[in-house]
Amino acid sequence: MIEGKRADSVRRRERVIKALDTALRTGDDITVSGLARAARVDRSFLYRHRDLLERIHAAANTPVEEGRFAVVSRASLQADLANALERNTRLAARVRQLEKRLSEQLGEQAWRESGLGAAPDVDQLQRRIAMLEQELAVTRGELEERAEELDAARGANRELTRALNQSH
Repeated sequence: MIEGKRADSVRRRERVIKALDTALRTGDDITVSGLARAARVDRSFLYRHRDLLERIHAAANTPVEEGRFAVVSRASLQADLANALERNTRLAARVRQLEKRLSEQLGEQAWRESGLGAAPDVDQLQRRIAMLEQELAVTRGELEERAEELDAARGANRELTRALNQSH
């Protein structure tokens, strides 16, 4: 009975190795479940035999050989596409940001070189403008007062002239 069990184990190992070789030749996706199904063994058989499990993992992680096509799932392709689109969006936003910064710097440089740029003492000039605007407001107020006084004096002169002319 022990010999029969050993012989069965050897046959199953051979089927797993044969399924692994077939998967490597055809370029099929190499997974524990897929090989167990192809070799008609239980997955627990593969997990009990560490040497077979290590061969499966090594074969699954080896790069694709020249002339052999890798099997790619639709989900992985969609994930790659989504990642590429997201990266493209980020890069486009970064390009726009850099173009805007470059445009601003070139515009500022051209403005300075043309001589039309702001004077270095802009703050001082702003304070002077504010002071002059206040003086203008005060002067306008004084002008309005004097104009009112002048109108009152003219009115008084007219009244006096009329009074003098009527008494004769």
